[in-house]
Amino acid sequence: MSSESNKIKREVLPIPDLPYGGPITYDAKDPDTSFPPIEPLRPPAGAPNVLVVLLDDVGFAGASAFGGPCETPVAEALAAEGLKYTRFHTTALCSPTRAALLSGRNHHSVGMGGITEMATSAPGYSSVRPNTAAPLAETLKLNGFSTAQFGKCHEVPVWETNPMGPFDAWPSRGGGFEHFYGFVAGETNQYYPALYDDTVAVEPDRTPEEGYHLTEDLADRAIEWVRELKSLMPDKPFFMYFAPGATHAPHHVPEEWSAKYKGRFDAGWDALREEILVRQKELGVVPSDAVLTERPEEIPAWEEMPEDLKPVLAREMEIYAGFLEHTDHQVGRLIETLRALEVLEDTLVYYIVGDNGASAEGTVNGTFNEAFTFNAANALETPEMLAAKIDELGTPSANNHFAVGWAHALDTPYKWTKQVASHWGGTRNGTVVHWPAGIEARGEIRTQFSHVIDIAATVLDAAGLPQPTFVHGVQQMPLHGKSMLPSFADADAPEHSETQYFEMFVNRGIYHKGWTAATRHSTPWLVGAELPALEADVWELYAPDDWTQSNDLSAEQPQKLHELQRLFLIEATRYGVLPLDDRRVERFVPQMAGRPSLVKGSSQLLFGGMRRISENSVIVIKNRSHSVTAQVVVPEGGAEGVIIAQGGAFGGWSLYLTEGRPTYCYNLLGIARFRVAGSEPLDAGERQVRMEFAYDGGGLGKGGDVTLYVDGAKAGEGRVEGTMPLIFSGDETTDLGTDTATPVSDDYAFSERAFTGKVEWVQIDVDAAAEDPDHLISPEERLRVAMARQ
Repeated sequence: MSSESNKIKREVLPIPDLPYGGPITYDAKDPDTSFPPIEPLRPPAGAPNVLVVLLDDVGFAGASAFGGPCETPVAEALAAEGLKYTRFHTTALCSPTRAALLSGRNHHSVGMGGITEMATSAPGYSSVRPNTAAPLAETLKLNGFSTAQFGKCHEVPVWETNPMGPFDAWPSRGGGFEHFYGFVAGETNQYYPALYDDTVAVEPDRTPEEGYHLTEDLADRAIEWVRELKSLMPDKPFFMYFAPGATHAPHHVPEEWSAKYKGRFDAGWDALREEILVRQKELGVVPSDAVLTERPEEIPAWEEMPEDLKPVLAREMEIYAGFLEHTDHQVGRLIETLRALEVLEDTLVYYIVGDNGASAEGTVNGTFNEAFTFNAANALETPEMLAAKIDELGTPSANNHFAVGWAHALDTPYKWTKQVASHWGGTRNGTVVHWPAGIEARGEIRTQFSHVIDIAATVLDAAGLPQPTFVHGVQQMPLHGKSMLPSFADADAPEHSETQYFEMFVNRGIYHKGWTAATRHSTPWLVGAELPALEADVWELYAPDDWTQSNDLSAEQPQKLHELQRLFLIEATRYGVLPLDDRRVERFVPQMAGRPSLVKGSSQLLFGGMRRISENSVIVIKNRSHSVTAQVVVPEGGAEGVIIAQGGAFGGWSLYLTEGRPTYCYNLLGIARFRVAGSEPLDAGERQVRMEFAYDGGGLGKGGDVTLYVDGAKAGEGRVEGTMPLIFSGDETTDLGTDTATPVSDDYAFSERAFTGKVEWVQIDVDAAAEDPDHLISPEERLRVAMARQ
């Protein structure tokens, strides 16, 4: 790199172009004509490549590198050549951790006080990153780095997760990444992911039967990108953010990876916690006198679980262990590529083993289909049903998650789990740092208190870059994190952070000079449970020498507790945490939460060819009467395939033609498919197919009567006995003319779902708008609906 790179003023970004100040000649052939050569922008000399790996929903005790039962040889190898940080912290939830990591600021300060699907109009919870907090990727790109993200993005406001954007919050537009390949959601199916290449929806290049798995695909794409970069621009450093959806549910992994753990977890989660703590002490990732915290009474003991359910529970954990080892292997493929390219030596690698604690969102028994949990319908999923599905766990036919007890075990030796920001079980994640050219130590442990907000400051420090004061003309708020660089060189370096607040779903805590105060307000898997008043929350106090938060001193030192409670309020005010908001279901409703909604009124008009439309971008038909009217063109010889589908194999609905006959299928949680079909195939020509759903009423999730019409004439009728009240899917979308990812109906195989005619348009009407005595939409009516949305 040119030494001139070190002389550039970089506090204002983009770096202003300076006008040429030399002599001007008339003729370019004049001997006095001279201009300096064009120099591509590069960061200061010595700036390393940067790779940040962020796994999903892995607790402190998941990986073998930190004493866990899941083999992670890649993390272990990197740690042997680098450092392990054993007091590294996240925010207790995915969107907030990612927003904090990518911005270097506390999550509420960048609008991400919860997941995007629960955004409100309060600044700390809006899901809108202010333009005063430019992402790290943007800062690095404007300083001459190549930037790319692969995997999960869960930071886009839900009203912008549609094919038309705007894309200001997407990785490859406003997020600062020149390239993005991955998914924009909290989770996705590992076999049938909802993928984007930059901002364009794409499909996997093969099926699960042909060997497709998302984590492998992400590694392939990352490897291709870095090879191409180093082939064409070998002197240009890169910033790569590799964030696979693993090991977030659904837990999907090829059987050969989970088979090696067969029988490994038959003793249950309580015994596993004890085993893990022994290994952790042997590795030195917790002190030798660390105390195993008590299992909360809300989590059942292994011995309390039904005997006939235990084989299913053990299998759930086998699947998860294989999933984590498989993920670590894919990270290893990327690492070995960097080694082969001879750039690993000067690549600063952060391998963060989890964006929060292990997930306790799978309920006490675990689940075969997460949609049960999303819809508060876990009572329908009986132990007998789980036992009957044991051989399908981890396969394309499952949407599985493990039991709460396993999540707690994988957060050993700490209390609680993901979502519980008050305790280390929700926020402490093992982290490996590897940078042979910048770190002399090998295989050492660092115990400095660190937080995900420290990564941005550390990367800028390692690259010799200042924190920008202005980006795109906007004055920037200072980074909240501090550089970890001093601790790279010195195990005894002073703590770089004295104070850090934590808050998630009003589970809240404060760390200050070793002391912690904490109060748990809600329990992750008890969605809809009555919550106490904020003033009734019971606070706990832990001393600096209490590594695991095992000895509550609140009764002995009430004054110290009061000091920390007051400090929490000061920090909460400083960083936008207030007002505290413990609403759950209400925040999923845009009108109640105060966030924008794309759909206004009682009708929505869609056009043929539209696909990958997120659930938040489609009019809500749940718990109400509605109609779906489609104008289609049937060729000579008839037509087959999907006209419109929402959701997938684990819940949703579809209107389609089978053997030419109009058919409606409602898929209730994957356990029942209600079909209503017409008796005659559609004639060739332009036809209008309509489905009317008369909701029973009387509460949520009730059934309804279905009537099908063709060109206004009744073509069939039937009944749906029950519906999904809250959400069809965490990742599957709405498509016209096809059904991407998993199919709503099993009438069509994976490659046979495209409509063989032409879908002109589809109109969805709800409530009174769904009532039409002619059961037909005229061109004038369709125009009226289209104009009403302007």
